[in-house]
Amino acid sequence: MDNNEYVGHCFCGTIELRVTGSPVAMGYCHCESCRAWSASPVNAFTLWSPQAVRLTQGSDQLASYNKTDRSTRKWCKVCGGHVLTEHPGLGLTDVYAAVIPRFPFKPEVHVNYGETVLHMHDGLSKLMDMPKEMGGSGRMMAD
Repeated sequence: MDNNEYVGHCFCGTIELRVTGSPVAMGYCHCESCRAWSASPVNAFTLWSPQAVRLTQGSDQLASYNKTDRSTRKWCKVCGGHVLTEHPGLGLTDVYAAVIPRFPFKPEVHVNYGETVLHMHDGLSKLMDMPKEMGGSGRMMAD
């Protein structure tokens, strides 16, 4: 395994993936969709180029759902464990931070903080919605 390669897996281990290199961004999403999908008040994300994410086991057990055309959420058919979300319009794949346990998660930003239900006073930048380059307003909020 390369020093910049990390192994991830679903809850039961049926699906395994590897991420290589460095993510494009890391942080927390506070939107209602991510909260509902993750069954938590906030979702920790790592965004990668699709070429940096490789399924190495159990791809036949991966199911998917599109709430909108902006994302394809994927999970394990065996255990229901969430694995990743593809964002084709952005050219990015979100591998949930918890799926890659040995990866050194260093969050840089909060997105969709205008929808938060859990205020986090951690000194990180807080965006009302998304960065301008991702179709949002880019408007910052107070910590």
